[in-house]
Amino acid sequence: MPAFLNRLRNRLRSTLAPVPDIPAELWLETLRRHPFLAALGLPQQAKLRALSALFLDGKQFHGAHGLVVTDAMAIDIAAQACLPLLHWGEPSDALGWYDDFVTIVVHPSEAVARREHMDEAGVMHRYTEVLAGEAMERGPVMLSWPHVEGAAHSAQHGSNVVVHEFVHKLDMRSGHANGCPPLPAGFMGTRSARAAHEAWWAAWEPAYQHFREAVIKAERFGTDWPWLDAYGATAPAEFFAVACEAYFVNRERFALEFPGLVPVLDAFFRPGS
Repeated sequence: MPAFLNRLRNRLRSTLAPVPDIPAELWLETLRRHPFLAALGLPQQAKLRALSALFLDGKQFHGAHGLVVTDAMAIDIAAQACLPLLHWGEPSDALGWYDDFVTIVVHPSEAVARREHMDEAGVMHRYTEVLAGEAMERGPVMLSWPHVEGAAHSAQHGSNVVVHEFVHKLDMRSGHANGCPPLPAGFMGTRSARAAHEAWWAAWEPAYQHFREAVIKAERFGTDWPWLDAYGATAPAEFFAVACEAYFVNRERFALEFPGLVPVLDAFFRPGS
């Protein structure tokens, strides 16, 4: 556990000390490394800093294969993980969305996971999968540090592994990830949960199918690859995650590519704004 995180946790738990901030120098370094965070307004930066401090107090970071998770690394991860929660009320309430896990495992490189899949004929297939990150239902989040470290560069392509995995955690709050997180009452002016989900899928289903077709054409016929990460074509849950990555780190380009999804994501991530 990084020394700063231990000090932060002890201070946060003290009833005699006020809730501390992340040290200014470390916070400014995080902003400098991540232009999409530095682009936030000053009030939003202040709230993100408070969210990140509480997040760090409630989570445990573990470096795999001898990796030492430094204070700066932990703050970088926390700030990006909290970005989707920025407009969801008080920090302590917003962080309730992440209360089903404690541990964040950081790998020094991509991780290799063993998988099993039984097909429709009952044949079990065993294979390995190379991962930049993984969010486990009611379990830890795994991140590859080189992919986290490259967030400023990957933002040009609308990619961000931290946002991706933590958005999966939001999706999982309603059960198995399916591309539709729990929707708030009155979502997009609807009057029932059923109407809210209908409004959600009315926007997401055609966007997913169109994107999937574009990826298939690129694979089979050599047409131009779409800008958004092609991994989003593998399942609705992955399309939701990669769309959210782009929405948060390269909103301008995402709005050009998926104008119909922007108001839906605004309604979810910016309620009341």
